[in-house]
Amino acid sequence: MSAPTTFTDLGLSDALLDSVSKAGYSQPTPIQEKAIPYVQMGRDLLGCAQTGTGKTAGFTLPLIDMLADGRARARMPRSLILEPTRELAAQVGESFQKYGINHKLTMALLTGGTSLTDQERKLERGVDVLIATPGRLIDLIQRGKIILANVKILVIDEADRMLDMGFIPDIETIVGRLPPLRQTLFFSATMPPEIRRLADRFLSNPKEVAVSRPARTADTIEQAILRCGVETYRKREALRTLLNLDEPQSALVFCNRKRDVSTLQRSLERHGYDAKALHGDMSQPARTETLESFRDGKVRLMVCSDVAARGLDIPSVSHVYNYDVPSRPEDYVHRIGRTGRAGRQGKAFTLVTKADARSYANLLKLIEEELREVQLPEVETRAEDSAPPAVANTNSGPSSSHSRRRSGNSRHSGSTQIQPSNEPHNPTASFGDHTPAFLLRPLRVAQR
Repeated sequence: MSAPTTFTDLGLSDALLDSVSKAGYSQPTPIQEKAIPYVQMGRDLLGCAQTGTGKTAGFTLPLIDMLADGRARARMPRSLILEPTRELAAQVGESFQKYGINHKLTMALLTGGTSLTDQERKLERGVDVLIATPGRLIDLIQRGKIILANVKILVIDEADRMLDMGFIPDIETIVGRLPPLRQTLFFSATMPPEIRRLADRFLSNPKEVAVSRPARTADTIEQAILRCGVETYRKREALRTLLNLDEPQSALVFCNRKRDVSTLQRSLERHGYDAKALHGDMSQPARTETLESFRDGKVRLMVCSDVAARGLDIPSVSHVYNYDVPSRPEDYVHRIGRTGRAGRQGKAFTLVTKADARSYANLLKLIEEELREVQLPEVETRAEDSAPPAVANTNSGPSSSHSRRRSGNSRHSGSTQIQPSNEPHNPTASFGDHTPAFLLRPLRVAQR
């Protein structure tokens, strides 16, 4: 049996090996072991690896060594890394800072929500590594503040996410301004036909590397679903009951729409939960502050859109709750990949309604496994959760308490739905139990 590969075996420089060692790493991940040698050879690369596999170091480490010789010129970066979100761009920047401590490389981040003046000032001094989101980069190109004619290495990261966010036209514009003789590294967590066609356009005789199948979920994650009513207030009750059962120390709650993120976060706050919101419409300072608070453990729950589903390095997340079944099944893999990282155990729960039947079926088809169903204790409705108005019923007994039920140490098990509520229910038709006032007004008969 051969000895495991170490970073020393990959031909990295002594200065880089020292910085990797100081960061606490000795053995490369499978994607790093496969990708780094081809990047060092100057080959175009098509890499397919799911989130949390160490993909970022797979291109940052060889780039640091490759850019060690040479000098950056004003407004003419030597390498360009495209990222779909500000958070991913910032995280790649942190990797360059961490691994490049023994090198004198200059770096700039071009992302929205931050000062244009500061970014332009860095570009004027010249940068070796430019990390950018497509929108802000296009803006500076149009202002004449940046020239891409000297870019020798292009990295397109999270290409499938770029496709989802509508950035492909921007990427095509950017690539059109790059020199044809360059090295291109193209990474994607999934490889649908659209991404394959895009790679064929941008890459020249690439070497393909992949680790595991893209749809595979980590073995360290315990997955389950909870079937619940379609009404919004019913889903919120189910979510709170789940939170009360496990009392997670650090959890992400995913919604499909940005407006639902804020609504759910406010609902959780009203019920005494320590929760913050994160979505793409927030300002960059607000997003950064929320992420830092969550990483530092100051915030226990983060309600978020899919902006937090990819690449964010938050290793201590213990639970992921899919408040909405993702419309794209691949996003399920990325969402739950936020937990169960670095060998830790994690839990992922998904709330499923009848309206989610098609999305849930597509999810199961992708991951090729059945998910365990859980049963929860009976939950109650609350007026502040936007529940429908209560129907008066003189025959009913005292109303049930609105205080939040806590379930102690009971655990979920079984494979049935949430038990139906014992609240009395009056089926209504037309206008309900009351007659609108306008129907009670006497008719005025015209006099002839």
